Amino acid sequence: MKYFILQLFTWWHGQTMGTRFFTWRKGHFVGEDEFGNKYYRNPNVPPLGERRWVVYSGLAEASTVPAAWHGWLHHTLDVPPTEDGYKVHEWERPHLPNMTGTPAAYRPAGSTLNTASRPHATGDYEAWAP
Repeated sequence: MKYFILQLFTWWHGQTMGTRFFTWRKGHFVGEDEFGNKYYRNPNVPPLGERRWVVYSGLAEASTVPAAWHGWLHHTLDVPPTEDGYKVHEWERPHLPNMTGTPAAYRPAGSTLNTASRPHATGDYEAWAP
């Protein structure tokens, strides 16, 4: 019952009932990525040509969309990675979730939230004077 209510009123726990119904009626399944996100398209949208969307696995976190699927979703690529035979390059890093708001977030030196001490001024800075 809780899952049904979450689907009915919230979008961040996956798809809502409206999205589920639209996907069932109009969506053509294209593929799935390594995170379990499922990608769909509706090729019969007259002014746009094609509508593409993703149904997230778990929480709706846009940073879990891989680069190849991101390009396809934003119409940068015409062919989805499942049909293109896309292979991850050796220079591509594995996905890291968005750490904003967590203790693992990036905090530069000098930040009030960083426990490290800020380096002292070395005297190499000269203030600009007009």
